[in-house]
Amino acid sequence: MSKLEIKDLHAEVEGNEILRGVTLTINGGETHAIMGPNGTGKSTLASVVMGHPKYKVTQGEILLDGNNVLEMDVDERARAGLFLGMQAPAEVPGVTNSDFIKTAMNARLEEGKKVKLFAFIKQYDKAVQELKMSEDLPHRYLNEGFSGGEKKRNEILQMKMLNPKIAILDEIDSGLDVDALKIVGENVTSMKHDQLGLLLITHYQRLLDYIKADKVHVMMKGQLVKSGGMDIIERIDQEGYDWIKQEVGIDDERVIPKDDKELVTIGTCATKEALDL
Repeated sequence: MSKLEIKDLHAEVEGNEILRGVTLTINGGETHAIMGPNGTGKSTLASVVMGHPKYKVTQGEILLDGNNVLEMDVDERARAGLFLGMQAPAEVPGVTNSDFIKTAMNARLEEGKKVKLFAFIKQYDKAVQELKMSEDLPHRYLNEGFSGGEKKRNEILQMKMLNPKIAILDEIDSGLDVDALKIVGENVTSMKHDQLGLLLITHYQRLLDYIKADKVHVMMKGQLVKSGGMDIIERIDQEGYDWIKQEVGIDDERVIPKDDKELVTIGTCATKEALDL
């Protein structure tokens, strides 16, 4: 059974500490959700696990099936079974969507082995149909000209094809309308099995209406300050985060540099912008 272990993880960017002691274990077959307001370190955690060079780990461990992830390059982490569904997928002109995914699949095989073309096409077409994506998708350049919803569904397409051990979905619900969210949620749920550990980073309950979480965590000030079940989400949906801030004794939940002069911007929450109309 796959296992991702994050132990007392501290990380900084440009000298500002963002993660301040994150400890989390995700076993195969489990679905974890991390929620929290903007600027609290959620996307930073995903980036650090995958090895984004902007972030420097100053303390702690990340282990995948007992192996030290921090000693691996980004491509090695992906080949080992880590997957990140990105909040803002990049466009790659000149590389077709199908070639990109096939190359990624081949990179995970033993040297000298390649994915059989017919089997790849069959699996690819089936996944495209399940996600209700455009039939011309294999011939389009990766994410170029894609709508926000298409980009997010394309991340799930990659996940379906790569079959990772641990998948981190960073605000995969952003940019999705109600119908697309249902499709994504149902597809992710259909992929759940005992060898897949899933981490969902989100702001709102609506994603978790389709992808049920076994454990829910709330992140504030670069730490997981509260953990529990789906009842946490229901209360957040009704009351916001103030009750948790009062419970843990903090006024400002954001990650702020030591000099308190400038807020570290971790990213824009597209989901919040879409829903706060």
